[in-house]
Amino acid sequence: MAANVIVDASFLVALLSRRETNHEWADRQALRHPPPWKTCDAVFSEAFHLLDSADALPTLIRRGAVASAFNSGDATGPILALMEKYADVPMSFADACLVRMTEILSDPIVLTTDADFRIYRRHGRQVVPCVMPR
Repeated sequence: MAANVIVDASFLVALLSRRETNHEWADRQALRHPPPWKTCDAVFSEAFHLLDSADALPTLIRRGAVASAFNSGDATGPILALMEKYADVPMSFADACLVRMTEILSDPIVLTTDADFRIYRRHGRQVVPCVMPR
């Protein structure tokens, strides 16, 4: 099991919204990769924006199930470089932060439904370790 489980907004939305297509998948992943999960503030912003009822997300945060574990100010150069590299995708600021997290945290894995993570590379050419629906 990965030492650092990193979650994307798409995972949080799928987990917290029963209407989401990938809700059951997210439930299974939450059991396979239990909290605490790490993320970044940009992911929280996206998730709060996408969730109709944000009641469940604050509960996860208060319980310590998910926490922001990344300071984008310390990684501005690498984040912007990733966004420039993947401008044709395009790569969001949140996705760039998550890829950067996989570069600096040991034994990371990203829980996401975003297929763009199949395209992104960390440390130049390494596949970003992800779990996503097929």
